[in-house]
Amino acid sequence: MLFEFDQYLGFLAFLAILTIGFWLMLFLTLFAIPYWITGSALEKRKMKKEAKKKQLEESR
Repeated sequence: MLFEFDQYLGFLAFLAILTIGFWLMLFLTLFAIPYWITGSALEKRKMKKEAKKKQLEESR
C-alpha cells in the first residue's frame, strides 16, 4: 500500500488546511484589503470636509 490510513488522513488534513489558507488569502487580497483602504479614504475625506466647514464657520 502507498499510504496507511493515518497517513492518508494526515494528508487530507494538510490539503484541507492548505486549501482554506489559499481561499482566505484570496478573499483578503481581493475584498477585505480594498474595502479597508476605501473606507479609510472616505473617512479621511469626511474628516477634512468637517474640519474645513468648522474653519469657515469660525472665520465668519
